[in-house]
Amino acid sequence: MTHKVKTILIWALATVSLQSCVSAKLYEGLQEEHRILAQQYQSALEALDVSHADHLGASLASEKALALCKEELMALMAQENAVTQNLARLQRAYDALAANSAQALSDNLAQNQDLLAELSQKEAALNAEASRLAALEKTIDERTAQIDELNAVITAKDRQMNALKAAISDALTQFEGKGLTVEQRSGKVYVSMENKLLFASGSWAVNDQGQKAVEAISRVLGDNKDILVLIEGHTDAVAYSGQGHIENNWDLSTKRATAIVTILSQNSDIDPSRLTAAGRSMYAPLGDNATPEGRAKNRRIELVLTPRLDALTELLESH
Repeated sequence: MTHKVKTILIWALATVSLQSCVSAKLYEGLQEEHRILAQQYQSALEALDVSHADHLGASLASEKALALCKEELMALMAQENAVTQNLARLQRAYDALAANSAQALSDNLAQNQDLLAELSQKEAALNAEASRLAALEKTIDERTAQIDELNAVITAKDRQMNALKAAISDALTQFEGKGLTVEQRSGKVYVSMENKLLFASGSWAVNDQGQKAVEAISRVLGDNKDILVLIEGHTDAVAYSGQGHIENNWDLSTKRATAIVTILSQNSDIDPSRLTAAGRSMYAPLGDNATPEGRAKNRRIELVLTPRLDALTELLESH
């Protein structure tokens, strides 16, 4: 074998070996990318109770990840083309050796067979990776469809709560400026009524004005049958010092919340299972208990109106 022929063979084998190393690193990189994408999907699924914007951001991130995988697939196809060209150069070298020496052909036959086997392995790996990427694309499409369904449910709940807030605000127009507020936060509607609208000092008996306000609310709740209602009683930080059957602020706040539940439950359109009474005493203040104004804000009844999430739960469980 001439020195020139040996040089050609050594260069060809080094080129193929280098291509093999690069392919292995790319394959490992794709495996790591798959692991990262799986983690991103798990994070997106656990954040479904987050806002609509968060779900959209997760979907965009998945699409970007898919685009990256497609780019890497194109890179692998380019690598296959390079290996194919190397094989063609080796084939030409083989033909030259065959023409010059039958012995040289015999010596290099095994090496050429190894190169062909390596190329076959690379093609199999490329096909497997293409199948993996196709499956990943299908999974991302399915998850995107699921996120769209969840967003649709969340949007419908938001519209429902907007309409509920508007209906309650309209029903309570005559009580504006009498210690009553209606707010919407975190997908819920909060109706806060200061005690001056409802009770005499130290009492849990609802006065006539408060009765009218609560009945106005009950009519709206009767028309919205899938809304859950938490009625919270709150006091200021001044210890209860009255007489009768009240032991302390805890007891007073609970009895006041229960008094509101009693009025609401008189509406036959409201299922009592939707109602929950809770006494929170002085431990959830809105104002400064050191001032008369702050204490007045803290003495209140708060209705927390929450939509049923059965449809959202069923959708999550179905996937």
